[in-house]
Amino acid sequence: MTPWIFLIPLAGALFLAVYGDRPWAFAANTAFSAATFAAAAMMTAHLLAHGPFAALHDQVFVNPLNAFFADLTAFVTLTTSIFSRAYMRIESHTGRLNPRRLRLYHSMFQMFALTMLIALLTNNIGILWVAMEGATLSTALLVSLYRTPASLEAAWKYFILCGVGIALALFGTIMVYFAAHALVGGQASLLWTNLDRIRAHLDPAIVGVAFAFLLLGYGTKVGLVPVHNWLPDAHAEGPTPISAVLSGLLLNVALYAVVRFKKLADGSLHSRWPNHLMMAFGLLSVLVAAFSLARQRDIKRLFSYSSIEHMGLATFAFGMGGPLANFAALLHMTVHSLTKSSLFFSSGHIAQKTGTQDIDQIGGLLGRNPAMGWALLLGSLAILGMPPFGVFTSEFLILTVTIHKELWALPFLGVGLAVAFAALFGRTQSMVFGETRIPKAPAPPSLWPSFLHLALVLLLGLSIPAILSAWYTAAARLLIH
Repeated sequence: MTPWIFLIPLAGALFLAVYGDRPWAFAANTAFSAATFAAAAMMTAHLLAHGPFAALHDQVFVNPLNAFFADLTAFVTLTTSIFSRAYMRIESHTGRLNPRRLRLYHSMFQMFALTMLIALLTNNIGILWVAMEGATLSTALLVSLYRTPASLEAAWKYFILCGVGIALALFGTIMVYFAAHALVGGQASLLWTNLDRIRAHLDPAIVGVAFAFLLLGYGTKVGLVPVHNWLPDAHAEGPTPISAVLSGLLLNVALYAVVRFKKLADGSLHSRWPNHLMMAFGLLSVLVAAFSLARQRDIKRLFSYSSIEHMGLATFAFGMGGPLANFAALLHMTVHSLTKSSLFFSSGHIAQKTGTQDIDQIGGLLGRNPAMGWALLLGSLAILGMPPFGVFTSEFLILTVTIHKELWALPFLGVGLAVAFAALFGRTQSMVFGETRIPKAPAPPSLWPSFLHLALVLLLGLSIPAILSAWYTAAARLLIH
């Protein structure tokens, strides 16, 4: 059953490359995404019934950690495709997209889903690198979809910076292969399952240098400071559905790759150097993003800097290590993915209705368009970590672990979270409650995925279901050496 999770989006990419400009292509994109989500659910059911399993001659290996990310990826891809039906139809009707670009959008949307799922489920670190490179190529084409000078500049910046990052990750991958080749030999040296088994015997000098390259390389796609400069431009200039999946999915998958390699480094080095390196990058990202938020005037750039902050927080949590810290980081990645994609859904419709992404030109949303106003308000409260939303729960857990394990970092985290709260709340309240500047309009037809995401984040804040809690716990334990 596992091959279907790859074959469906591949078929969707090929089919929509030919027919992606037809009136029914919007529904076809959603249908392919729904089928991929169903395949992910079947894969998870098999995992729950039979435990971790390999497929496709050991090139695929499914366990609670990557199955969790695959399900989240398939779900957010599905809801984003639903959102994009109305959003991209409007973009097409207003002339921003011609038929050729519409075919490109639908085809690359499915290709992006395919590359993300391959990166998550592959058992081969070489294929992981290829999949991440494929994700870079497909999303670079999507960022430049409007072909404006700003979008082309953003796409080139994204392609060049992430290209450099992925080259560093390739060098790190080769070094890990070199360290394992003497112990395993052949292509088997590239398999996660073999690397995990021999991690205590890998040459620590080689693995230590490799992890530094891998953290910096894949950290570029996570958006960690100082290799984050591509992220705000790519989010601001590309179509809003792509901003949602970039922030909600791509950053998660890149961080997944980092923590998998961190486990190898932990087992080989027998020191906390990888932990300290991740905590340093995480703290720096939180602080720089927090102090950058107040300067933002573009609504999508605002939320992109928020993504840098939250991915930095998750990176810091993984750096602390241990069952509770890993649990908190996985929960944080989940609620951030759901909340941030919800915020991009609402901000995309706001930009369409107002004709601008300038925060200073947007105001009075709650009075003129209550649905958009409430979506933005609730999403902002959720991402700010207000109870009872799930972001509050994950941040509370991270801070609790910090107090017990890394008390020195608490003031830095406190300052970063406080500054981010003040900046984001101030910018949001002016749009929601400020002076009315937009005409009254009915609720957008595809805003309900935003409220669905927020409802799930609220549920995770009130009470994490027992089966999901057990899943997080099992996944967190897999990251302990």
